[in-house]
Amino acid sequence: MADEAAAPAAPAQDSRRKTMALVIGVAGWLVPGLGHVLMKMWGRAAACFLTVAILVVLGTGMRGNVFSSSGNDAFDSLGYLADLGTGAFYLVARSLETNGADVSHAGGDYGTRFLATAGVLNLLAALHAYEAARGRKA
Repeated sequence: MADEAAAPAAPAQDSRRKTMALVIGVAGWLVPGLGHVLMKMWGRAAACFLTVAILVVLGTGMRGNVFSSSGNDAFDSLGYLADLGTGAFYLVARSLETNGADVSHAGGDYGTRFLATAGVLNLLAALHAYEAARGRKA
C-alpha cells in the first residue's frame, strides 16, 4: 500500500524536473554559461561565458558580418540562426558593429566565422546544460 501512495508523486517530480531543465536550457542560451551557473557547475559556466564573449568581441573587432533576420538567401538565414545562437551577445555584436561588416578582407571573413562559431558553441553549451539538468549527462 505504501508503494501505491508513492507512485503518483514520481510523475509530478519528473514533470517538475523537465520544466526546470527547459528553464535551465533557455537560460543557458540567453546568457552563455547561465544554465551551468544554475546547476553550480562553475568551471563550465566560466568557460562557456568567456569563450563565447571572446569570440563575439574578436568577430566584431575584425568587422565580421552580423547577420540580420532579413536575409536574402539560405546562407543569410543560416548565418542569422548561428549568430542568434549567442543569445544576449547577439545584441552586443549588433551594437559593436558600428562601421558595418568588411568581408572583402580576410579579417572580416574570419570575423564572420568567429561569430557563427560563438553561436553554435553557445547552443551546444545550452544543450549540455539542458541534458545535465534532466540527469542524462554530466
